[in-house]
Formats: sequence, structure tokens, C-alpha cells
Amino acid sequence: MYKTQDLHVVENRPLLSPNQLLEKLPLTETAAALVTQTRDRIRNIMHNEDRRLLVIVGPCSVHDVKAAYEYAQKLVKLREKFADQLEVVMRVYFEKPRTSIGWKGLINDPHLDGSYDINEGLRLARKLLLDLAELGLPAGTELLDPITPQFIADIITWTAIGARTTESQTHREMASGLSMPIGFKNNTDGSLQAASNAMLAASQPHHFLGINQSGHASIVSTTGNADGHLVLRGGKKGPNYEASHVENAAKALAEQNLNPRIMVDCSHANANKDHNRQVVVLDSIARQVSSGSHHLMGAMIESHLVAGKQPIQKNLADLVYGQSITDACVNIDTTAAMLEKLAMAVKQSMADKVSRL
Repeated sequence: MYKTQDLHVVENRPLLSPNQLLEKLPLTETAAALVTQTRDRIRNIMHNEDRRLLVIVGPCSVHDVKAAYEYAQKLVKLREKFADQLEVVMRVYFEKPRTSIGWKGLINDPHLDGSYDINEGLRLARKLLLDLAELGLPAGTELLDPITPQFIADIITWTAIGARTTESQTHREMASGLSMPIGFKNNTDGSLQAASNAMLAASQPHHFLGINQSGHASIVSTTGNADGHLVLRGGKKGPNYEASHVENAAKALAEQNLNPRIMVDCSHANANKDHNRQVVVLDSIARQVSSGSHHLMGAMIESHLVAGKQPIQKNLADLVYGQSITDACVNIDTTAAMLEKLAMAVKQSMADKVSRL
């Protein structure tokens, strides 16, 4: 008989079940409280019931959990310093969508050597999230593989659906069952239509194939997740962070009866892939906020201990500690200045609102 399947499959390795990982690294009371309370605050910001801004800030991707934790120790102090104006959530990205090829993230290849020790990647990811929660720092991520949420979603406070996946039915179905607020990015050509369609689709119930906590294939039924919002990240035609872009996007969302509150990604096409231009984008956000814009709910910043980026080295000992191996980031000092500027804008906006009462 002719062989008709697995013609391009080299190996099938067993994946540990979500329950096995959760039993080894259980959710603590501290982590559960932080996640629940932060999700609620983010929802309040989304609906303009909390005048602060949500800021998702951290490395483009996590490849070194030690450096990520050291970064978190610095960021949590900034979270506490600006708590009255900003809800700071650490960007903790374990999965990287690739335009063509490249390293696909800590979960997929934690050792950076092509060994694809995914079970260890899941363990490292969950352990880091728990450590951050114990530190008092909530985490946000992009969920890329629809199986991943079963392993880590209970410790995530905010999730992105990226520009490359916002049109994917699989990701819209997954989003409909997630328990946290979700930012949908405009797609890479700059169009908002895919993101608004995704917000609508994810708000509805779905039935799809997945796995349960025991790791068994299952039929997943969801209620829909209404806590979706738009993230402007620019596109091939240029950036979309200025006031006119934000106002037009908010108007388009309102016409579709979708949440018109918007987050701006300071990186990616908005910065024309120049990490230093994130400062310019944030300056515009701050001006809009201080001028009284009620459309903006937050910002995303790619930031690490060391500015810039580096290629993965053959000798991993040659990697610069605390520097990104994917997109370039601003350093922690620049991050502190950016957060301070944003906090001052929120403070000015709040003061102006009080003076008008």
C-alpha cells in the first residue's frame, strides 16, 4: 500500500499535559489575586471608567529568563512609582510569529540551539510568569499557538493577537474563550478592517477543536470575549499614531458598535523599525492625552536592559546580557523617562478635568 501520510514528519515527541505542568508549578494565591485585579483594572481603563493608561512594556521577546527577571525588578519600581497614572504590565513574549524564518521564541526553542525542547520551554515560561507575579508585576503576552493558553493563560493579564494572525479564524476562536482583555493589532498593510472583524468575531460564542487540561483532544465551546480593543501599530503605508489616525480609528470602531478606546504600539511600523523612534511616538501619545483625548487607553513599548538588538551567536556565551535577539528595544533608563512623560500627561489631563467640574 502507498504511504499517504507523515511524508514530511520526522518525529513525534510526547508533550506534557497542562495538568502535569500546573501540578509542578501551581497558581499561587498571590498570583491569582494579581491577575484577577489587574484584568479588572484593564477592563475599567478600556471602558474609560479608570482615567489612567495601560502600558504594556518589556522585551520584544524573552530569551533569557534571568535577564527578564532582572528587568522586571527594575520595572516593578516604575510600576509602583507611576501607579496613580499608569497601569504598567510587563511585556513577556514567549512566542514569535515570523514573516519567513527565524527563532520562534522561548517556548519553541528555549536553548537557542535548534533542539526545540518545548516541554522545557513551557516550564521556563510558566515559572517566569509565577516569579513575576510574586514580585507584584503582572504580565501581558501574545498567544500564538492555540494550545499554549492551557499552559500559561491563567497567569496572563492581557493578550495581543498580532498583525499576522488577526485575520486567522483559529485565533479569533481562541480569543473568544480567553479570560483576559485582548488587543487586536491592525494588520501589516495598515488596514483596520481585519482587527475590527476580529473583535466582533471573538465577542461571539464558538465551537472548535482544542485540548483540555488533561491534554486530550476536545471540542471547545466558548461564550465569546467582549473585552477586545484595537492596537494601532502602523503598516506598510506608514505610521498611524497621530491624533488624526486615532480619531479616525475611534470613529470607525464606534460606527460598528465596537469599543472605540485604542492602544498605540510605539514600535513596529509606527517607529519604522527604529527603536529610538519609540520616544517620538510616545511624545505624540502624551500630547494627545494631555490635550484631553478620550480615545487613547494605552501604549506598548519594546524595552530591555540594554538598547538595540543582536543576532543569535554560535557561542551563546557571546550574547550581550539583557539585549534583545529579535526587534530592537530602548533601554530601561529611556523607558523610565518615557513612562514619566506619559504619567505627567495623564496627571495634566486629570487636573484639567477636575478644573472643568
